[in-house]
Amino acid sequence: MGVENILFIVAFAAAVFLFSKNLKKIIRNINLGRDIAISDNKSARWKKMILVAIGQSKMVVKPVSGVMHIVVYAGFIIINIEVLEIIIDGILGTHRVFAAPLGGFYDFLIGSFEILALLVLLACVAFLIRRNVMTIKRFGMKEMLGWPKTDANIILIVEVLLMGAFLKMNAADQVLQARGVEHYIAAGSYPISQFLVPVMENFSDGTIIFFERGMWWFHILGILAFLNYLPYSKHFHIMLAFPSVFYSKLKPKGEFDNMDSVKKEVELMFDPDADPYAAPVEPEGPIERFGAKDVTDLNWKHLMDSYSCTECGRCSEQCPASQTGKLLSPRKIMMDTRDRVEEVGKNIDKNGKDFSDGKSLLGDYISEEELWACTTCNACVDACPIELNPLSIIMEMRRSLVMEESKVPTELAGMLTNIENNGAPWQFSQTDRANWINEE
Repeated sequence: MGVENILFIVAFAAAVFLFSKNLKKIIRNINLGRDIAISDNKSARWKKMILVAIGQSKMVVKPVSGVMHIVVYAGFIIINIEVLEIIIDGILGTHRVFAAPLGGFYDFLIGSFEILALLVLLACVAFLIRRNVMTIKRFGMKEMLGWPKTDANIILIVEVLLMGAFLKMNAADQVLQARGVEHYIAAGSYPISQFLVPVMENFSDGTIIFFERGMWWFHILGILAFLNYLPYSKHFHIMLAFPSVFYSKLKPKGEFDNMDSVKKEVELMFDPDADPYAAPVEPEGPIERFGAKDVTDLNWKHLMDSYSCTECGRCSEQCPASQTGKLLSPRKIMMDTRDRVEEVGKNIDKNGKDFSDGKSLLGDYISEEELWACTTCNACVDACPIELNPLSIIMEMRRSLVMEESKVPTELAGMLTNIENNGAPWQFSQTDRANWINEE
């Protein structure tokens, strides 16, 4: 085993260790949410995950960006086979270890990888132009200024550099194969990188070997660095999109969940056999909050959704409140939730279980004005390409405002009073509503 192999093993082990450490923190943060059981209708859930997460069925609603995203997604998944070969070669000191066992199929694979690499590179350049040159409203909204925009650009630039390094590495490899240089076995098909070969033909073997090794190291170290960048980036959705879709809501979008404690109280009120003078049953454990004031009041699925958000802005683009200039942006709701749970996680790392910092999601991150601007139309839920549900988080915080702080807009307060007194949202009772029939 040579020095190069030892260095690679150390780099690979360090990258896997750091990624595992950050992944555990994210799992810990997601589990800060309330526990809920989502285990119903697994066949429907698997079908939905295959269609939406794997099949990208909702991406093509916008054909141009959708098809380009599918190209990048397919490239990311399929080219990982090539990454696996590079890792094995790096550990064992071999060269194109899959060539012998796969035979002629290996040529097809390498040729396919090159075509995909070029398509991914072109798609990423197109995405960079869309985000930085073209005027697309959802990419210029307030929450996308600063780091979110930089993050998206970093991802795209890194993809371009990695695909470019892959093609350059293959071009140098072809020259060394043709010259019969030791260690570089003749294998693979190179429909794209062959056009780079003439640039290198006049260089010496040593120079080309140095260049090929440089591109090899740049490519694999870039991938390992990118792996450890994921937990800090919105690009982490490439991992969490699958479980988020699997555990997404199967019930009709307009159906809201009731709190069990409130439901029991209402059922007790309508139970003719219930003793109205009986003492209430003492609750077991900590008193349940009504709704959510902070991220620990949300459930784990809400927090997983916040980490899964792609920040594509399709939700905010379709939101009628956002379209009419109101403060609400469903994408910002997801981003704020993720930012707050990250902050809570850092407080836990620093102070242990006592992670209170006097701040909360409701108020410090998301304002009441944003919450009450929502029309509960579910346009954001319907538009999300991975079935995230910003509306559910909004409704939990609204529930906290109403049931814990008695805060409602004046218009709603009047309507609720009328419902309580008259059985209708108007200032006259239900019995008077049909009087117009008797008018002559």
